[in-house]
Amino acid sequence: MSSGRLKAVFFDAAGTLFTVNGSVGEIYARLARQYGKEVAVADLEAGFRRCFAAAPPMAFPDTSAEQVRVLEKQWWRNLVHNVFAPLGPFPRFVDYFEALFAYFARADAWRLYPETLEVLAALKFGDLRLGIISNFDSRLFGLLDGLGIGAFFDPVVISTHVGAAKPDTAIFNRALSHHRLRADEALHVGDSYEADIMGAQGAGLAPVLVDRRNSAQGTAGYLRVKSLAEIVTLINAQEL
Repeated sequence: MSSGRLKAVFFDAAGTLFTVNGSVGEIYARLARQYGKEVAVADLEAGFRRCFAAAPPMAFPDTSAEQVRVLEKQWWRNLVHNVFAPLGPFPRFVDYFEALFAYFARADAWRLYPETLEVLAALKFGDLRLGIISNFDSRLFGLLDGLGIGAFFDPVVISTHVGAAKPDTAIFNRALSHHRLRADEALHVGDSYEADIMGAQGAGLAPVLVDRRNSAQGTAGYLRVKSLAEIVTLINAQEL
């Protein structure tokens, strides 16, 4: 992609711009203890990874706006239930889940990556349109504001509002259509090869994988960076 025709940069949200403040297993275990359930952090970490990978897409086609939040919460309730199911009885699970769901709606449950603010400001200063394409739920809007980055993005497109989750091309097309952009005028940055890279490629956007752990194998058809800061350098060097 020539930087001369680059007009927009779209980002994934969790895992790309911000991450959990702590670890999922530690947070799940700490809250569970408050509701009378002692569970090993390692069991919860492993269970979450397994159940999250096996969960259906968080997208609800042909659903009214009024039902979206109900279905989002039910999706998470099912996932958390499956995490705890092999770990024995949990009499206060319903109360626990309500507290857990509310906890992850709080900005202090998350933290920005160190370079996020500086990168967003630099891209915005460069007159690029910034947006988000995410498989997160409706809590994302409040989190973006709470983390101090909400004003950078237009649009914020989430799978539950579109009825299609990455890597489905429909969610990418929704973001493009907001500004009447062609796919070759936009870049998509994310941390998931399947959701972000394959999804962006399928929709015709230039993909960039954020691989902070340097664990990806190969870079066929996409760029790989270890930090968001590298994106600014690539754009300024006209390598995108």
